[in-house]
Amino acid sequence: MTSSSELETYAEALDYLYGFVNWEVERHVRYAPEVMTLERPRAVLAALGDPHHAYPVIHITGTKGKGSVGAMCAAALRASGLKVGLYSSPHLQDYRERFRINNQLISPEDFTAMVNRLRPVVEQVPDITWFEVTTALGFLYFAEQQVDVAVVEVGLGGRLDATNVVTPVVSVITSLSYDHTHLLGDSLASIAREKAGIIKPGVPVVSAPQPAEALAVLEQVAEQNGSRLILVGRDWLFQPERSTPHGEWFSAGPAAGPQQPYFTALAGDHQAINATVALAALDCAAQAGLPVSAEGIRLGFEQVDWPGRLELVEQTPVIVLDAAHNGESAWRLRAALDAMFPQRPLILIFGASADKDVAGMFAALLPTADALIAAQAVHPRALEPAALAETARKAGFARPVYEIADVRKALQQARALAGTEGLVLVTGSLFIVGEARTVLGLPVGHTQRAVEGYDAPVG
Repeated sequence: MTSSSELETYAEALDYLYGFVNWEVERHVRYAPEVMTLERPRAVLAALGDPHHAYPVIHITGTKGKGSVGAMCAAALRASGLKVGLYSSPHLQDYRERFRINNQLISPEDFTAMVNRLRPVVEQVPDITWFEVTTALGFLYFAEQQVDVAVVEVGLGGRLDATNVVTPVVSVITSLSYDHTHLLGDSLASIAREKAGIIKPGVPVVSAPQPAEALAVLEQVAEQNGSRLILVGRDWLFQPERSTPHGEWFSAGPAAGPQQPYFTALAGDHQAINATVALAALDCAAQAGLPVSAEGIRLGFEQVDWPGRLELVEQTPVIVLDAAHNGESAWRLRAALDAMFPQRPLILIFGASADKDVAGMFAALLPTADALIAAQAVHPRALEPAALAETARKAGFARPVYEIADVRKALQQARALAGTEGLVLVTGSLFIVGEARTVLGLPVGHTQRAVEGYDAPVG
């Protein structure tokens, strides 16, 4: 790629960025150590003046919950009076969702300006990838906007991820399970080793409760780095109290101290784990000198805005969107549905990427469904409805199956099947949830609740 005239619009800037994506290269090749290297992002950032060193960072990886933990950390820091950058991926509806300051998306104008700033630099770095360019954009944007702190979510894995150039005040590892096994390995130990690559010498690391096989690796890597490992479930304790469609009541605190009651606007009892991971991470950030207040944490959790996660978007029929995209997250989704949404019939709109464990997700979700609508996101890796339908039938699903690729038409059919008393669940991937949000006219990057204003339930 070579520079010519300045990019003038957001669309042009986005097209330029996507020009670095090579869909023809297999993902496992793109992730290989000889292809993914931290040298390229380091070179780009050095040419930009190392913007990622201009502010303290909370660095987060994991299989499940890293977005929720990041959103809660960012909300608590913001409510404590700080100017907070949040870098996350992927996006649901608009690329700008990846770059937020105080929960406001980067403007199209700032995005375009940042891409223009990056062009002469990245074009001097052979084989640079779109995610490396995207990450450099985020780090530069946060520096230029003079954030007080940045919450940075890993894109994939950890060890080789472009975000792993940071030296954070705390490293965070959320729940680990099987996902991206063709890239990260087919054992929990190998997955944990990739994720543990974000642990830096002497920097504390907070971990969610982990399977023994994964925890053993995290303990070993933490010890090798002289990093204190703070384990939720051992060093920080939590107890889910009450689940509602509007969020989760829970109690949590250090093992040595009293447990405090909290409410997070993210629904499902699994969010009690994520919120406690965020609490422990924020405690480490406070010990590193960031002015995080107890009131800021409480208020931030109550106001956290993270769409597409057990998001209740309509009441008649009930429509719930959830970005579960592996077997374990699907089981957690099912548990939450059983607890909070007894509405029947349940119509499942499902779309997934070709590299995902569809059979594992179906094992959790199909027994609760009265009908399946196999849909397809507009994405190069999305499975065709016929393939999803075949997997469902092989799993023994004998109830009606509809193959409707278009998400708008899938929602129309689901509403008709659900009637006024039923439940429509859209899940299987972030992409299908994002398209459903667009079809439903929901605000980009924000829940409807956050836009309308929201008071946490009492009690």
